[in-house]
Amino acid sequence: MRLLSFATAEKRLDYLRVLRAFDHARSGYVVLLHAGDVAGILARTEPDAALVAADIGPLLEQLHAWGVLERSYDGSRAATLAEYRNRHYVYQFGQVGYHAYRAVEDVVAARVDDAALSRLALPDLLADLAGLAAANRAGDADRVHRTLRRLESALDDMATRAAHFYLSLGDLVRTTDATPASFLAHKDALLAHMREFSSDLARYAPKLAAAITAVEESGTEAMLDRAADSDERVFLSRDDRRADRAARWAGLVHWFSAEDGTAEVDRLREGTTIAIAAVLSLLRRVTESRRTGVSRESQLRHLAGWFAAAPTEDAAHALFDATFGLGRPRHLSMAHPDAEVIPDHRSWWDAPPVEIARTLAETGRAPAAGAPARVHRNDAGLRRLRDRQLDAQRRRSEAAAALGAGVDGRVLGPEETDVLLSLLDAALGARVPVSGRIAATTGTEGATFLTLAPHERSTVVRTHRGVLHLDKLAVTVARRERGGAR
Repeated sequence: MRLLSFATAEKRLDYLRVLRAFDHARSGYVVLLHAGDVAGILARTEPDAALVAADIGPLLEQLHAWGVLERSYDGSRAATLAEYRNRHYVYQFGQVGYHAYRAVEDVVAARVDDAALSRLALPDLLADLAGLAAANRAGDADRVHRTLRRLESALDDMATRAAHFYLSLGDLVRTTDATPASFLAHKDALLAHMREFSSDLARYAPKLAAAITAVEESGTEAMLDRAADSDERVFLSRDDRRADRAARWAGLVHWFSAEDGTAEVDRLREGTTIAIAAVLSLLRRVTESRRTGVSRESQLRHLAGWFAAAPTEDAAHALFDATFGLGRPRHLSMAHPDAEVIPDHRSWWDAPPVEIARTLAETGRAPAAGAPARVHRNDAGLRRLRDRQLDAQRRRSEAAAALGAGVDGRVLGPEETDVLLSLLDAALGARVPVSGRIAATTGTEGATFLTLAPHERSTVVRTHRGVLHLDKLAVTVARRERGGAR
């Protein structure tokens, strides 16, 4: 936003004149300008500016500080050693600075009267779509690229004009008291313009949808590939260029032939019909006001006269209540929590204040619990956690199945070791002393069974973590299938 500081600065008019001089030189293919060059251009284009090189120098420096202009050193302008030591600077538009200047210039030069619907763009769009299908069938990549550029430009202009037109029309409809004579003078042309556009839109919409279908039948993917190959935006990769063309083509298709029935052309036609009805309603109101001689302005003037002629202040208040429909303030009937201390028949003027809810004071309705708040669910996070859980279960099941082959002569992996330790924990926890001995116990993990039985020798299990010694215990691991054991 610092780039737009020149539009609100104290010397904003001088900054704008200097930038216009750069834009004027840019149209003549001159990029680098010195303060003296800017003064010469302003002397020709804006003689009333009265800016000399000494005044323009600080302006250029400030524009450079804001980032609108780029500065470089030009020693060729020095005619003497003193001038060379003083260092001459030349300036040019920065890439983003030029866009900032154009944005301000477009706002300054904008005219509401220029708003109009682009009716003549419809046949051009139809012709370009037919040419695009033919170029795609012929495999002419350059022609496909040029035609897509024309289609995008025409559709962008059409959408911008439509948005501008309906915005201006909405302001006109809301401003009922602004120049009714001017509105009556142009109402026929306005209605004819909207009706002709609506008629052409209804006539060309099916043809444009059919033309888009013909383009898609010629091969959409091949068309996008050819357009990306001929695109000259070297700072974008081919994949980025193709993705950009695909997004723009999807937007064009959505404009004229959306599959879900929400095409923008249908909304535009509906908006035009609503705008015609609004203009007719405004025309009726303006015509009635001119016929009766009563408008909103005259009504307010008469009302102001009645207020000024009111004999008393109470009469003025009564007139205000009758005109604007505002009655006396609402009184709330509410008992004090301690009815014995503050009886109900006591006047509110004498009784101490009672705390009431804000809802009751603002709306006159007693506060209610209201609808429950919306429960925010993180579905994506739940899916990720569920996927992790399923993956862990799957790996544990595979480890249990691999462990069913036994533990002798093997080095167990991480998952198998975890399963073995969980089985050992379950088996050891179930051991119960019986007659001075520990009977055989069993631990289960899904369909894998681990049996611990007393034995004269110890069992050694090798895992990735090390060697596990089970003193005086024999370990048997088996996997039981449905209907039997293995």
